[in-house]
Amino acid sequence: MSVQTPLTQAYSRFRAILLATVVFSFFVNLLMFVGPLYMLQIYDRVLSSRSENTLVMITLIAIGLLMTYGILEFIRSRMLVRAGMQFDEVLAAPMFSRVISMQLANPNASGRSALGDADRVREFITGQGILAFFDAPWTPLFLLLCFSFHPWLGMVATIGAVIIFTLALLNELLTRNALKDANTAGQGAAHFAGSSLQNVEVIRAMGMEKELSDRWLAQRDKMLGHQARASDWAGMVMSSSKFVRMGLQVAILGVGAFLAMTQQISPGIMIAASIVMGRALAPVEQAVGQWKQFVGARQANERLATLFEENKEEAERLVLPDPRGDLSAESVSSVAPGTRDVILRGVSFDIKAGQVMALIGPSGSGKSTLARLLVGVGTPVGGAVRLDGTELKHWDPDQLGRSVGYLSQDVKLFAGTVAENISRFDSEAKDEDIFNAAKIAGTHELIQNLRDGYETQIGEGGSQLSGGQRQRIGLARAIYRLPSLIVLDEPNSNLDNEGENALARCLTMLKKMGKTVVVVTHKANLLSVSDKTLVLSNGAVQKFVDTKELMQPQPQPQQAQPQQAPSPTPQITTASSV
Repeated sequence: MSVQTPLTQAYSRFRAILLATVVFSFFVNLLMFVGPLYMLQIYDRVLSSRSENTLVMITLIAIGLLMTYGILEFIRSRMLVRAGMQFDEVLAAPMFSRVISMQLANPNASGRSALGDADRVREFITGQGILAFFDAPWTPLFLLLCFSFHPWLGMVATIGAVIIFTLALLNELLTRNALKDANTAGQGAAHFAGSSLQNVEVIRAMGMEKELSDRWLAQRDKMLGHQARASDWAGMVMSSSKFVRMGLQVAILGVGAFLAMTQQISPGIMIAASIVMGRALAPVEQAVGQWKQFVGARQANERLATLFEENKEEAERLVLPDPRGDLSAESVSSVAPGTRDVILRGVSFDIKAGQVMALIGPSGSGKSTLARLLVGVGTPVGGAVRLDGTELKHWDPDQLGRSVGYLSQDVKLFAGTVAENISRFDSEAKDEDIFNAAKIAGTHELIQNLRDGYETQIGEGGSQLSGGQRQRIGLARAIYRLPSLIVLDEPNSNLDNEGENALARCLTMLKKMGKTVVVVTHKANLLSVSDKTLVLSNGAVQKFVDTKELMQPQPQPQQAQPQQAPSPTPQITTASSV
């Protein structure tokens, strides 16, 4: 028995209301007979008998039935809207989680488009598109009614339905690949534009606007070319469908007039047959008109199915005792996402709770990659990272997240207030926890000087703050509720002297509190706070020693001429890391 994905679960929940909607569709389509039957009675009874009472009665009956039709149509539409909300309720949260997993596995993945795919599917299954498919099965019933009027009338209506249905299939065959290619090209253009616009300052400052614009336009032109080809075919099919539709009205009225003149049917049947045929062909025409939306929803559904198949739900984990902070790496190896390029090779170390480890090395040595692995962002291709002896992948993700603080090299803040960012958007955050995190990080005074203090809106990505302010608030977020393990990647890259002093005091306080801290740095003042130092070079451990040992001056060979005493501070050179 296959395990249901959230997508199949959402469809299962939608299916229950779908069945009820089908029942409503039966009565809605049954009441569609009111118009032709009313017209038939007018021509064959009222006009011949000239009875005003008959006219009044059948008119009142018709109005009552049409009111019932309107109510049922409203209920059917409302049921679909509520079903769409339930569909989204089941799908939204796990989909967001899968998108995060997908982006972690491949930073170049288009996660935003996956979120849009769910909306595209929901809009189709709750809109007019799905109603056209609900109404289409009742088309044979209307055709049978045309046959009951006269076989010739039934043949005209049936031939028309077959032609329009054939045009719908032709539309699918002619536009499927073009629409798929257009969607792929559109996603690529949108992803390129989104990633480029994150660096608008660089674009404008370095005169890169035209080059990037040309590249985006090339991708967009490719999308528009596919869309134009699909639209051309669809337009041809739609115009042919309209020609056939109007031609059928002429044909059935012409055949009906001939049959009425030869007294094989009454004039009322001729008019009624025209109305019934129009109703029989309406769902088919609507399906043709909604075909583009149907194709888009189908492609979106395929992408969602792939998303859930390739990003399995994490199994529920046993909630372990809160970690003390013992951290170890055992022969950890890692490659760049989506490639085979090795970044880390057999990295091993072991630090105890309450120790501070400095992670140093030249640019490209893998420091930032190791920092991400230490907080569970990604999984090593070899070896294991353990917290209190348990591999990170065996911890419950929520529990691990509460027990870990992380400040990335490129500080990412979120649209909201300063307080919300520090509290990690915890809906149950306590003011004292936010305040304590800011005090320990040395950012309380900085925050007080902002326009609205802790309630200052910082904008998307913290755009309203300077780089140093973002980094200091990110530090407060990392130590919110004093997690057992805190990993800081170049936490002083944007800090001034005041900020660096506050950071050094923060590390000292965390050390006294018994927190395990890993800090990626190239500044000697932070190195002096650490207990252990791990030196990386080309993704491998070059040295793992006590920091005191690293800081000791190296003995110099005896020389004839007196030499200048060596500096006790080691020369550490590095820039941004992988």
